Amino acid sequence: MAIIEVRDVGKRYGPRVAVDSVSFDVAEGEIFGVLGPNGAGKTTTVECVAGLRTPDRGEVSVLGRRPADVRAAIGVQLQASELPERIRVSEALELFSSFYPNPVDWSERLGLTSHLRSEFGRLSGGLKQRLSIALALIGSPKVAILDELTTGLDPQARRDTWSVIEDVRAAGVTILLVTHFMEEAERLCDRVAVFREGRVVALDTPSALVSKVGGATRVRFVPSAALDVPALERLPEVSSVTSEGDQVVVSGSEDLLHAVTSFLARRQVVAHRLRVDQVSLDDAYVELTGGS
Repeated sequence: MAIIEVRDVGKRYGPRVAVDSVSFDVAEGEIFGVLGPNGAGKTTTVECVAGLRTPDRGEVSVLGRRPADVRAAIGVQLQASELPERIRVSEALELFSSFYPNPVDWSERLGLTSHLRSEFGRLSGGLKQRLSIALALIGSPKVAILDELTTGLDPQARRDTWSVIEDVRAAGVTILLVTHFMEEAERLCDRVAVFREGRVVALDTPSALVSKVGGATRVRFVPSAALDVPALERLPEVSSVTSEGDQVVVSGSEDLLHAVTSFLARRQVVAHRLRVDQVSLDDAYVELTGGS
């Protein structure tokens, strides 16, 4: 069942086209990722889903209705949001709770109970993000929109926040997640839409997008002797062989490592500084967004 439906949405700001004919569905209980470079139309699109902007054309529905008609069912954590520096965590939670008939206290689940008396300005970046999530979820929404949730967080705080998001989904909340972090998308998202210049250029599971990038594996090494490159290229597991200085880079299928090491052993060639790289969502993202 699609809980969010976006159909042929377009949005302009004067002469600039921010979103151009964007369409996608988000299933109930899904974590749906929105990826793309700055200015690709990601935030404008999710703001249309949240009811914060009205598209110039096309249709958006949440729970089968216009976003403006179901705002109480949508929790939003914006890309940039601030609270007064001296407001305490407990005061912010009480204030936002007063906006809803049946508020839900997420402070314990999000690890905020020991910080209730802390002022917002004294919180770490990770705790500010946790409070932001708590405020977005306090109305017990069916849908949570999280925009650049972990930007600016250190690696540990980012992973802690990912665990929180997994808990939120486990509680039955459908999540629309805008992110620049491919590792975040690979860990959290069931499907992702990749934006480029206002359009969706790819929509699939992270693993499916990765599989579309040529070669599933890369093996890098410095050979101890000259290689018979044509013979190496003829291996069925190999798709290409290139050189980077004194290093040989072999791309191919998932069974590539065994095939290459067996080939070298038969020719008594030692692979120095051997390294195996799995093609990742980073590689697919760069290819889809026109990078290099």
